Amino acid sequence: MLRNDLLQSLDSTLQPQLFRDYGPNGLQVEGKSDISRLVTGVTASRALIEAAIEAGADAILVHHGLFWRGQDGRVTGWMKQRLALLLEHDINLFAYHLPLDAHPELGNNAQLGQRLGFDPDGRTGDQDMVFLGKPAGQEFASAAALAAHVERVLQRPVTLVDGDPARPMRRLAWCSGGAQGYFEAAIAAGVDAFLTGELSEPQAHYARECGVAFLACGHHATERYGVSALGEELSRRHGLTHTFIDIDNPA
Repeated sequence: MLRNDLLQSLDSTLQPQLFRDYGPNGLQVEGKSDISRLVTGVTASRALIEAAIEAGADAILVHHGLFWRGQDGRVTGWMKQRLALLLEHDINLFAYHLPLDAHPELGNNAQLGQRLGFDPDGRTGDQDMVFLGKPAGQEFASAAALAAHVERVLQRPVTLVDGDPARPMRRLAWCSGGAQGYFEAAIAAGVDAFLTGELSEPQAHYARECGVAFLACGHHATERYGVSALGEELSRRHGLTHTFIDIDNPA
């Protein structure tokens, strides 16, 4: 398909114009006009770009692109290396940040909840980024039991700050990536636990003082699923050859 048709399809699906974001959504680096092979991944790292080149990709679609608010704009070091590879091989780079987190079916939060067996029934937080819901078809008697379940599904350790070890996990909030700043909104929504990717210093105190469990499940680990699901949908919709490449990241 044509590059601009793929861009139109992505914009129509994710509607980036509805979000206040930290960088540009859409086509970040222009490559060849005809696209048949699409590689998806979490971050536009050099390792992902090199793997996409090996896979014969015409385009790469990521959650974390190359350009962010506050960068000084100089093309040196890692930025020069990544751009040089994309331009040398004429590969398009598409990136969608908050729109990919928020999509109700293909987004990171929707896909994370689906894999963890959570049934969403509402949202809260700035731009409605935090999903609210409950465990579907299962019960967790404690935050420790919930953390053990998340570790099994995501195949990585979880950092748990448990404010009340005896509290059953009936209502949950979750938001992928670096969403620890939404913890207060989750507490206000009356949940028993909040799941996200990262933990910062203040949230440990909030958890202990408010009795709401905080689970830091990994930034990368919680954001692997949206872009992969979106790539599969694009493959189905447009006949593209799609490959999701997971570049391991301990964060």
